[in-house]
Amino acid sequence: MQIIYINCVPSDTKGVETAALGDLKVCRILNGMWQVAGGHGRIEQKRAIDEMMAYHDSGFTSWDLADIYGPAEDFIGDFRKRLAEEKGAGELAKMQAFTKFVPEPARMTKAVVEQAIERSRRRMGVESIDLVQFHWWDYANPAWLDALVHLSELRDAGKIRNVGLTNFDTDHMQDMADAGIRIASNQVQYSIIDQRPQVKMQEFCKKNNVVIFAYGTMCGGLLSEKYLGKSEPSSAQLDTLSLRKYKKMIDAWGGWKLFQELLTALKQVATKYNASIANVTARYILDRPAVAGVIIGARLGIAEHRQDNARVFELRLDEEDREKIEAVTARSRNLFELIGDCGDEYRY
Repeated sequence: MQIIYINCVPSDTKGVETAALGDLKVCRILNGMWQVAGGHGRIEQKRAIDEMMAYHDSGFTSWDLADIYGPAEDFIGDFRKRLAEEKGAGELAKMQAFTKFVPEPARMTKAVVEQAIERSRRRMGVESIDLVQFHWWDYANPAWLDALVHLSELRDAGKIRNVGLTNFDTDHMQDMADAGIRIASNQVQYSIIDQRPQVKMQEFCKKNNVVIFAYGTMCGGLLSEKYLGKSEPSSAQLDTLSLRKYKKMIDAWGGWKLFQELLTALKQVATKYNASIANVTARYILDRPAVAGVIIGARLGIAEHRQDNARVFELRLDEEDREKIEAVTARSRNLFELIGDCGDEYRY
């Protein structure tokens, strides 16, 4: 298998691998902030900001959030203020914060879109948002195209640096391209379990200079040593929204028995490199065409995996490793046929 890195540049002095998004240099492991929205344990604001400083100091300078992730945008605003005060403007310029615009499907006037973006800018404490990732629940409502037109106008006016997407399928991305709308990225679920982006999405992205930001790569922590050799957990034992969400995906993919075979294969590869299962799963997806980065959830002040995450940048998988993994995944169900293209699981 040929590995194609899209817009990637060598690791920086901290050994952190980066990728280009327009004129931004993005850490290829992004810190996900869905966890601050609830359902992953109580996040205390001061401890969260302390942890954000530690992530930044370790070279993990890119953050993924959303307007609907509870206080996430406010946390970014507080973090930016503290970072500037303690380390100066030069250090502040090294971080990026990517938010999402997730409106209820309704009429999308310029005023509606501007108001939403102004609110995000104010909460985040920025003049221009690095990346706004647009999500739309209902394709049957064509106002999604109006929203993208207005977001593009805000980008051209300097209030947004890049316009991206979250959970759009390939066909609708083609509609955007046909309408002349320039898109920088699409954030989609992509893991060793869920490889639907390989079917159509990655080829479109390569041809149209769009990058993929992958979430769910660790399946909420299920792709780890913690679950290797363990009996299938009950719903009560899955104590976060992420675990419950991705366990359902594993059930659709092939079930717990096949998942244990996958974990065994991943552990064999990980042991070969003195790495973790999580390291191997992240590296496998980072090596896929069009993938600029993977998003790993940060339970700020509750749990952190900075040192383990950093080892991903040292890891290089060979063909034997990939064959070992794919010997298991080849026996799974076809999620593209079961669910549809990227994001279709949100639009049943």
